[in-house]
Amino acid sequence: MSELREIASGLLFPEGPIALEDGSVLLVEIKRGTLTRVASDGARTVVAKTGGGPNGAAFGPDGKIYLCNNGGFEWHEAGPFLLPGNQPKEYAGGSIQRVDAKTGAVETLYTKCAAHALRGPNDLVFDATGGFWFTDHGKTRERDRDRGGLYYARPDGSSIREVVYPLDSPNGVGLSPDGSRVYVAETHTGRVFWWDLAAPGQIRPHASPNGGHLLVGLPGLQLLDSLAVDAEGNVCVATIANGGITIISPDGSRTEHVPMPDPLTTNICFGGPDLRTAFIT
Repeated sequence: MSELREIASGLLFPEGPIALEDGSVLLVEIKRGTLTRVASDGARTVVAKTGGGPNGAAFGPDGKIYLCNNGGFEWHEAGPFLLPGNQPKEYAGGSIQRVDAKTGAVETLYTKCAAHALRGPNDLVFDATGGFWFTDHGKTRERDRDRGGLYYARPDGSSIREVVYPLDSPNGVGLSPDGSRVYVAETHTGRVFWWDLAAPGQIRPHASPNGGHLLVGLPGLQLLDSLAVDAEGNVCVATIANGGITIISPDGSRTEHVPMPDPLTTNICFGGPDLRTAFIT
């Protein structure tokens, strides 16, 4: 890494960065319940008020922004850190939302899959056909927590399918550069899995408990958050506690940890000339 520069601070648990051509970054502030634009000089503008707990974000094929909304958290302060906790009393469920960045209008696209309510949608990625994969991390309560899954949906609201279930706290999701694999990071296990894709939204099951392949299991105390896949196919996953970005080769044989000054490193995206600038929340 040639240079590390702070663009903005004081954000209320930022996630879901999207790098824009003008050098600004769209991101969510989970505690604030907003989609926020951060200019290259650090100036902030609220684009939309989503409520709940906006999480992963991505542009869809229609130019609108699609959000995973986890429904919110109880929040705790520990010294300088803002920590997400259990399912809050005001929790009303999770959802997939669509935002018009020009007007700030927010639509709710999905709140359930078949008979099952979405619990805590976390991260999403669009494929070349315009459909999107997303993870549902679930919610945690005082004495129990949900099991999560991997889903595939269309942006017009016409179709949503549960593709892999159960997973243990699935968080970041990404696609290989050629679109032949989907990757998912599990927060609490410290593992990243991948599945071969047979067609858009369809996996080719492997003989394993979740039908996928283990890319890597990271040692020690590091909670995996969201991820991005770079042009070489490396999986770049944000780690909490061991704060930074862990870069995993496509075959899982090599890992490199790039430390960040904040132990609560939550996400990464690429932008700038030739997509060689990493923006990290």
